[in-house]
Amino acid sequence: MNPKRIFDFSTLVLEKYPKEDCLATKKKGKWIKTSTMEFVNLGNKISRGLLKLGINPGDKIGLISTNNRTEWAVMDLGISQIGVITVPVYPSISEEDYIYIFNDSEIKYCFVSDKELYKKLIKIKAQIPSVVGIFTFDEVDGAPNWNEILDLGENDLTQDEVDDLAKAVNPDDIVTIIYTSGTTGRPKGVPLTHHNLVSNVLASTPRIPKDKSIDYKELKTLSFLPICHVFERMLYYLYFSNGISIYFAESIDKIGENVNEVKPHYMTVVPRVVEKVYDTIYNKGIASGGLKAKIFLWSIGIAEKYEIGKPKSLMHIIADKLVFKKWREGLGGNFITLVSGSAPLSKRLNIIFHAAGIPILEGYGLTETSPVISVNSPGHVKPGSVGTPLENLQVRIESDGEIVVKGPSVFKGYYKDEEKTKEAFTDDGFFRTGDIGMIDEDNFLYITDRKKEMFKTSGGKFVAPQVIENLAKASKFIEQIMVVGEGEKMPCALIQPDFAYAKSWADLHKVKVTESPKEIAANPAIKSRIEKEIEKVNQGLGKWEQIKKIELTPKAWTVENGLLTPTLKLKRKAIKAEFQDLYDRLYR
Repeated sequence: MNPKRIFDFSTLVLEKYPKEDCLATKKKGKWIKTSTMEFVNLGNKISRGLLKLGINPGDKIGLISTNNRTEWAVMDLGISQIGVITVPVYPSISEEDYIYIFNDSEIKYCFVSDKELYKKLIKIKAQIPSVVGIFTFDEVDGAPNWNEILDLGENDLTQDEVDDLAKAVNPDDIVTIIYTSGTTGRPKGVPLTHHNLVSNVLASTPRIPKDKSIDYKELKTLSFLPICHVFERMLYYLYFSNGISIYFAESIDKIGENVNEVKPHYMTVVPRVVEKVYDTIYNKGIASGGLKAKIFLWSIGIAEKYEIGKPKSLMHIIADKLVFKKWREGLGGNFITLVSGSAPLSKRLNIIFHAAGIPILEGYGLTETSPVISVNSPGHVKPGSVGTPLENLQVRIESDGEIVVKGPSVFKGYYKDEEKTKEAFTDDGFFRTGDIGMIDEDNFLYITDRKKEMFKTSGGKFVAPQVIENLAKASKFIEQIMVVGEGEKMPCALIQPDFAYAKSWADLHKVKVTESPKEIAANPAIKSRIEKEIEKVNQGLGKWEQIKKIELTPKAWTVENGLLTPTLKLKRKAIKAEFQDLYDRLYR
C-alpha cells in the first residue's frame, strides 16, 4: 500500500503491523493499551459521531491536551478521514492567543483534556463565537464528554458515508492548521496538507535506524513532547506507520519513571532533556566518591574523545563495561536511538551519548516544512551538524547565508495572510527559513543563527546571539541566557541562573544564601562565579562578539510567564521589557 493521506497509515498498520499495544496511556497507575483494531474502530466511531453532530468536510476542530494521550490520536484519525481540519493548540498559551487562534481559524468544536482547560475556554466562550461546543476527555462535572461522540457513532450503519468521505479526501487537501508560537507578534497559521505530512514521514523513515533482530511487536517509543507541535506529531506518524507502539508519557516530570517502565527503543527529545539526563547521570556518578567517581570521570574523558563510526578502543570497551552499560540500563536498556530537534544540541553531549551506546540523531526543520528538512542518519553522523537534507527536498544557501528550501513537504502559504506568504518565498518558489547556515563538502547542513536575531553593535559589527547562547548554556550554572547589544557599544547578557545548581555550589563553598531566586541572583559570589563561566565562552569568540558584562535575573524564564514560547525559544522583546532595569544597568 502506498499511503497518500494521513489516515491511510491506519489502514497500512492494520494490515502490516497489527498489535495489542498500538497506543498506551497511563491512567490511575496502570498502562491502558489500545490495539490497532480498537484504534481504527474508535476512529470510525468518532467520524460517525461527528457527522451526526453536523460536522462537514472543511470544518475546523480544535484539540488541546495538557499531556499526550490516546484520545488525541483517536480524534486525529476520526477528524482527518472525513475531510475535517484539526487545529491543535498549545495548552499553555495566553488567553489573548487562544481568542485569536479560535477566531482566525473559525473552530467549530473543541476537545480538551481536562477541567483546567475546559474552564479556560468557558471563560472566553463569549469571545469565540464560532465555537458550538466544547468536550473533555477527562470526566468533568457539567462538561460534555468525548464519550458522547463515541456513543453517537456507535451504530456502524453510517460507515459507508465515512468511507465515501475518506475516498473523496485529496492528498492536497488541508489536514491541519498549526499556529506557530512566534517570538514576536501574533501566532501565524500554517496550513499543512496530507501530502505535506505524508511525504515528510516517508522521506524521514529511512533515516531512523532499525534492528531487524527485534520483532515489530516489541518495538516501543515514549512520547512526551507536545503532540500539538509538528515535530512530535510527524514522528508520531512515523513511529505508528512503522509498527512501533506509542506509549504516551504521564508528564515531562515523570519521564524517568516512564522510561524505566516502558523501556522504549525510540524517543523524540529536545536538547534540554538530553542536558538534564546527562546532569542527573553526572551528579550521581561523582556523588559515589572515591575510586568509583574517578572511574566515572575517566570514562567521560574516554567518551569525549570518541570518533563516531570508528572501532572502539580497548579503553572504551572497558569504560563501557564499567560505566556506560549502567547508563543504558538506567534508561531502560533498549534505546536504538534518540531523535533530537527544536534547538541546537551540544556537540560534546552528542559525542558522549554516542560513545555510551545511546545514539542521538540531530535534525532540523520548521512547522512550515512539515517539519524535517535535514537529519543525521545511522552511519552518517556529524555532531554539530543537523545532518544531510532529505532526498526529496532542494536546499540552498542564499548570498546572505539564509537557508531556503523547496519540496513536497513545504507548505503553500500562511492562513489568511497573503502579505506574509509573499515575504516567505523567493521569486523561484523556495521557502525562506529565516535561519543562517552552511553546507559542507559532504552535504551536511550546519545552522549558525536566526537571521532575524542577528544584530549590529554601534561599532558596525554583526553578532550572532544564538551561537554564543548555545555555548554558554553548556555551563551547569546557566539555565537561560540572552545576548543583547543591538545598537550598543558591546554585547552583554541577561542570564537566568540554574537556581538549584547555584544554591548547591554556594552551600559547598560556604556562601550564605537562601533558595530564593531573588537572593541567588543578587549574590556577588554567585555572579562572580558565573562571570568565570562567561570568560571561558569568550575565549572561543572574536573580540567584537565577546560578552563584556552580565546581569542575573531574579526569576525563571518560563512559558507560563510569557518569557519563552511553547517550544522554549526566547521571547527576546518580552525578556528585555521584563528586565529593563537590568538591561539599563548593563549599559549605564
